[in-house]
Amino acid sequence: MSLDALRGFDMFWIIGADSLVYALNRLSQSKPTEFLAYELNHSNWEGFHFYDLIFPLFVFMAGVSLVFSLSKTIANVGRARALKRIFIRSILLYGLGIFEYGGFDNLWPGIRLLGVLQRIALAYFFTGLCFCFFRPRALAAICVGLLIGYWALMTFVPFPDVRPTPQTQTIARESGFTNVSQLSMTSTHFIRGTFIEGVNLCNYVDQKYLPGFKWDGTWDPEGILSTIPAVGTCMLGVFAGLLLQDQKIKDPRKVIYLLSFGVVGVALGLLWGLQFPVIKKIWTSSYVLVAGGYSAILLGAFYQIVDVWKWQRWCQPFVWMGMNSITLYMTDNILGSFANPAQRLAGGDIKTFFDARVAQGFGQLMISVTGLLLAFWLARFLYQRKVFLRL
Repeated sequence: MSLDALRGFDMFWIIGADSLVYALNRLSQSKPTEFLAYELNHSNWEGFHFYDLIFPLFVFMAGVSLVFSLSKTIANVGRARALKRIFIRSILLYGLGIFEYGGFDNLWPGIRLLGVLQRIALAYFFTGLCFCFFRPRALAAICVGLLIGYWALMTFVPFPDVRPTPQTQTIARESGFTNVSQLSMTSTHFIRGTFIEGVNLCNYVDQKYLPGFKWDGTWDPEGILSTIPAVGTCMLGVFAGLLLQDQKIKDPRKVIYLLSFGVVGVALGLLWGLQFPVIKKIWTSSYVLVAGGYSAILLGAFYQIVDVWKWQRWCQPFVWMGMNSITLYMTDNILGSFANPAQRLAGGDIKTFFDARVAQGFGQLMISVTGLLLAFWLARFLYQRKVFLRL
């Protein structure tokens, strides 16, 4: 139950809790609201905010979940069926990712091949395959190899000093990301070991080899090379799942291990970040450790509170969300955010009334609250009727 609750807690921030904090901060700025609003924005490039944890936490939990689902499938019906499940689920998730960014509404090359759900699909696919064929020690070696290998690529492999200027970025955006070829992709000057935004091996590979729509003009934050360490994030979740699955280890010790591994992961990530900076947009290996560490700490805390102490009533709304996370995520995407129907229910004259009679900005706060209530209502409606989208 703790895993479903944590997944729902993650979704809570994805589908509108951040807008609630922004509205609170606009309504009455204070040190706490300013701090929360700051933490609910992504780091511009280097650094780590709470909002930089939302995505990798989901990838981490995909790793935790696959331990239980694939172990059960392998034990009951064999590895072949488990592999079939991995392929089907990965393809469906990848397809939903294409749909999320407009599907085939846009003409090629306006289709985004790599995005949020596509990254989860690829991380789940490769991690699931490894889980089916390798033992935990081998998985640990693979995970370490992925993180160190990615660091070595980013640090030592030279690439042409091609720097996308604001002008070429604008050209790429205004042309529907079709004129990336207008960038000079050749250079007599080669560089390596640089992690500047737009000037690093990861971004260069996207500029040169990633077709279709790229989120940041000439490169994508969910691009080709950065998928490698994302698999490592999912594998860290597998290790947490194996720990929770182990019946020989008592629950209090499991929590201690999760919290300890989390603290060590964050410390090692920050230390590694002195040379290989903590950067979400290229998913650096140091970022994997920091995000994985915080994910383990959150999982340990939720496991202690929900599954060990059995304090469960408070998290029931999060469980509703966690049991249908993909459904809620796609619904939010199709609606353009739950704030859109909320605007129809609490916008216009109602918003004006609250702004005039209560306080300026209170109307927007009520719209944010209404959007979250709609999301919780849908999650509860599906949960009560046992309607679950299981890919």
